[in-house]
Amino acid sequence: MDIATLLGILSAFGLVGLAVFMGGGLLLFINFPAFLIVVGGTMGATLIHYPARDLLPVFQRVVRVFFSPPPSGESAIEEMMALATQARREGVLSLEMRIPDMENAFVAKGLQLSVDGLDPSVVREILTTDLDACAERHEAGAEIFATMGSYAPALGMVGTLIGLIQMLQNLTDPDAIGPGMAVALLTTFYGALLANLVFLPLAGKLRALAREEAREKQMLMEGLISLARGEHPRVLEWRMRAHRSAFSPREKRV
Repeated sequence: MDIATLLGILSAFGLVGLAVFMGGGLLLFINFPAFLIVVGGTMGATLIHYPARDLLPVFQRVVRVFFSPPPSGESAIEEMMALATQARREGVLSLEMRIPDMENAFVAKGLQLSVDGLDPSVVREILTTDLDACAERHEAGAEIFATMGSYAPALGMVGTLIGLIQMLQNLTDPDAIGPGMAVALLTTFYGALLANLVFLPLAGKLRALAREEAREKQMLMEGLISLARGEHPRVLEWRMRAHRSAFSPREKRV
């Protein structure tokens, strides 16, 4: 699990919960009708906003936030150098047997293009298209959570209006004023809490992970293009390290 995500969840919900508990107890902030208005309304509005095919992978994207694989970095450079060394010694066609065992689908695709004898410029064009399509898919996932982050406070305000209407219609009944006011205030609280501690942070984390993945794929693409050109493995290493250090200024230069 990503340690930053875990610490963020514990600190955000833990400190808010502690503040609520110190101010009078957690039971004061539990209201099922208010929860239904915010969560149900947000989910319903999101279902209206997006087609089902875009919403089905949403849980996979949430899992990706918590269990995203670390960047390959050095291991990717070493793997590409080994492939380039084999290609120079035994020919590019010798790499065909290794393609099915590749864990990285992007690298496997680039190798297959090279084995098929495509020009390096064509390989770059195809891999760039693949990279752009991947970035678009990740942005779609982040957009869904950002949209939910905009709907949640709005539904909180709707719940506030509902609670105020219920309260004003029962001013003659003192027992009805309290529940109506609770719905009015807690829906706004739930909407703000979900938007700022769940939906918007998830959208931001997905965008950050997408940028990180795009940078890694760009580095891998430089190595794959170098391999397709038949360049020396050391040249391939320099190209990949130069591309990586462009996004990591503090990394030690080779």
